[in-house]
Amino acid sequence: MSAQAPSAPVDAITGIAAARFGVYLHFPYCLSKCPYCDFASTVVPRIPEDRYTGAVLSELALRLAETPSLAAREVQSIFLGGGTPSLWSPGHVERVLSGIAARLPVARGAEVTLEANPNAADASRFAGFRSAGVNRLSIGVQSFDASVLRALGREHDGATAKRAFEAARRAGFENLSMDFIYGVHGQRLEQVESDARRAGSLHPEHLSAYALTLDREVLAEEVPLARQLARKEIALPSDEETLAMATAIREIYAEHGLLRYEISNYARAGFHSRHNTLYWTGGEYLALGAGATGHLRTPSESFRYSNHRSAERYLDSIERQQLPEASRESLGDRELFAERLAMGLRLTSGIDLQAICENFQQSFTPRRDEAERLVAGGFARRQDGRYALTDSGADLHTEIAARLM
Repeated sequence: MSAQAPSAPVDAITGIAAARFGVYLHFPYCLSKCPYCDFASTVVPRIPEDRYTGAVLSELALRLAETPSLAAREVQSIFLGGGTPSLWSPGHVERVLSGIAARLPVARGAEVTLEANPNAADASRFAGFRSAGVNRLSIGVQSFDASVLRALGREHDGATAKRAFEAARRAGFENLSMDFIYGVHGQRLEQVESDARRAGSLHPEHLSAYALTLDREVLAEEVPLARQLARKEIALPSDEETLAMATAIREIYAEHGLLRYEISNYARAGFHSRHNTLYWTGGEYLALGAGATGHLRTPSESFRYSNHRSAERYLDSIERQQLPEASRESLGDRELFAERLAMGLRLTSGIDLQAICENFQQSFTPRRDEAERLVAGGFARRQDGRYALTDSGADLHTEIAARLM
């Protein structure tokens, strides 16, 4: 498969190319649990690869039996997240990707991403993943700095991360992303700047940079660092310091040709994540695996579902031929409008506010007036018939989205 999907449709509301139907595949196993991570993951002495691979394919069969119309939907992106999907052996990854392609039409040039740890053992599998059909790697570097990595509980070092990136290039990957975290306890601005420069010097196609989040109301589960923060055993950088870090990252990435296209994501022209943009543009995604969350539409309803976060509970449900759902939520126009607006505003291409209002039967005039006030205040701009947040507005995204809702 090619590095990108040039035929990916352009979303009319945001004006950005995005998959419209994708598959998210969650691999819940890790060698250790990072103290900031609230994703569905578990540490086990031995990963049950055969059992889990079979369960994922069985879930796909169950989903298709429940919603037969999915069999006619063209898959434009596949994303293997975790957990640590790079612990999944290439043979099992190939089995899953082949199983998806046998049951669903996969678009030529579909973007197929796998999240990877930068450890040497994971890097040794990169060529196998490429042969299995993965054409994009997202490497969880988080930082090159030893003290920041210790604070985050990461086991690799900066040199290992660089070698992993180089190994991915040798394996034939032409579309590489790296993830970074800033706003870490004890982290200084100069460390963030150094990380950004080192990342840019490797010439990746895509970079993500997320501020560390330890808000208990936001996290899916309470994590060790959140408990330490509550006990005042650690202190995060101030809002002003974190904002300065974000500004430095944006400026340094731009110097290396990586432009911000979403609040926390940067890419070279044509290399933004088609799959993640699916989420930000209201696309549909079939989710498979423990802890996975999907969003599907049928002729009668639009709904979101979440699978059991426990890997064992997930496996048990599948082996009893039951859908492994922990919850399902029907989404009406109001819920879909709120999500479409908030997520679309994350993109620097902006949103066609009138189109969103019309699509979901919401009043446009008061929202247009509010958007114009944001433009006058320097928090938004009009471009190509869409409203987009400025850098100042992006820093207040949550508040602005709430006002427009």
